[in-house]
Formats: sequence, structure tokens, C-alpha cells
Amino acid sequence: MYTLLNDYLKININTVGAELCAISAIKNNNEFMWHGDPNIWGSYAPNLFPIIGAMKDDSYIYNNQSYKMTKHGFVRHNDEIVLKSHSDSEITFKLTSNDRLYKIYPFLFKYEISYQLNDNILTIHHKIENTDSKPLFFSLGGHPAFTCPLYKDEDYSDYFLEFEKLEDSETYLLNMENGLLTDKTKPIIEDGNKIKLNENIFNNDALIFKDLKSRKVTLKHKDKGRVLNMTYKDFSYLGIWAKPNAPYVCIEPWLGIADNENTNQKIEEKEGIISLEANSIFKSSYSIEIDKQHLNNK
Repeated sequence: MYTLLNDYLKININTVGAELCAISAIKNNNEFMWHGDPNIWGSYAPNLFPIIGAMKDDSYIYNNQSYKMTKHGFVRHNDEIVLKSHSDSEITFKLTSNDRLYKIYPFLFKYEISYQLNDNILTIHHKIENTDSKPLFFSLGGHPAFTCPLYKDEDYSDYFLEFEKLEDSETYLLNMENGLLTDKTKPIIEDGNKIKLNENIFNNDALIFKDLKSRKVTLKHKDKGRVLNMTYKDFSYLGIWAKPNAPYVCIEPWLGIADNENTNQKIEEKEGIISLEANSIFKSSYSIEIDKQHLNNK
């Protein structure tokens, strides 16, 4: 376990998967991350690479050969990730392609993820380097789960998500039998920019958005206002999810998306896939800002 600390927040990162597992207020011990109860959902904030969501038959095709790939890729739960650097305000982890990974992902790469703490804002930076002589095909994203409700005297339905802009986007529906994306959509945003949380909202799995105008969303209490902002300017897709009736909500910035149920399984034609040329570097980041009203009261 590694830690970043300042006057506002304490951040914990697990060595396995380089997974963020705590965002805690220094003054009042408020915990903004889900606590990872294995009886409900045992993760905190998995890092997703080189795919997002599920692939058809847990596999894909590259150069006419089939490769296995489980949901969300191989960074989460990975114990081969190593520490690259650690300062008072930033920590960086690295995963490099190896013989084991090459058997399921035939590309040479370096994956880096950094956590940078500045006052009440945590920024998560990604850096992907293609060290191969051919294009690298990948997706990446985050899956942070936030405590909701934050306080014991509140209900889940007291909370809502508010986008920075008015939206007409609808959520794309998953095939519940295989976890693949369908072409069916459903309206879920109310009052132009709000998603009201309730015990049934995730009965059909995640809310998945492909065409949001907003690049910032806020978790709010109906009376107390903001808890946190998620800003995801570099990410074109957004997922929102929790286990039904669980006391958290995941806000997931994605560069990529689960396979469509009609996919041909060719990775280079996968929706949302990024193609990075040989010897090139790709960077993206998103940030979590904790509202200071929840940091100062005791």
C-alpha cells in the first residue's frame, strides 16, 4: 500500500493493479471511496486496459488469430505492476509487456498510471507508449466507486448526478445475458442534466453514454449540494454503475467501450479502439475534486 498526503486528503493506492482504494479527509475522516466489501463488490477503482467492458466470447481477433481477453483487460488485479516513482504529491506505477501478456495481447507496450494530489483535487494520469514496430490497439479507462450516501443519516435516493451541460444523450443498453452492447437506448437524464439515483437504477447493469456534451459531472446531495466533481476532458465515453442496492456509485471515464453484440471481433475495428503508431506515446487524464465543505466539518 502506498500513500499520498496533504492538508486536505489522504490517498491510498494498492500495489496490486495500482488501484486507488481510499480518498479520506484529514480533518474529519470522511471516506469518499467505496470500501470494497467482497460480499457486494470487492473492488475500489480498477484500472481498465487494454479493453473496456466485455468482449464477445471473451476473445478478439488480430491478424486472423484469436486471443482470449477477460472483461476490462489485465491491469486490474495485476501483481506485475511496479512502482516507478514516488514523491510527496505524486506516485507513478508501470507495467511493461512481457512473455505472459504477449500470449494474450501480441503488442509491445509500456503502461504508466500516476496519481497526483494537489489540495483537494486528485488527478489520474495515463501514459501509453507503443514500443512495437506496428500499431498498438487499446482502450483505457477508470472505474472509481464513490461512497453514496456519504453520511449515515442519508438515503441513496437523496443523491443525483449533475452534468455541466444540458444533455439529450440516452444510455445504451447491454444484453444482460452476455454483457455486450446493443443498439437499443433508453432516456435516463432528467431536467436536462440530472440522473437521480435510486435503488432500481442499475437493475439492468451500467448506464453507458457515447455522446455526452459534458466533460464534467458532479455527485450532489439534494439539500447539501456538491460532494465531488469528476472532470474527464480526455475521455469520450462515460459509464455509471453500481451493484443494485449497494451504497456506492461508480463514475467511469472511458476511452473505449464493450463489444457490440454484432461485432466481427477484429480488434482494429472495435468501436472506440485507439490506434497508436509505432514508437509513439498517448496521454490522458481525469480528475476527482472533493468539495471542501466535506473536508472541514468535524
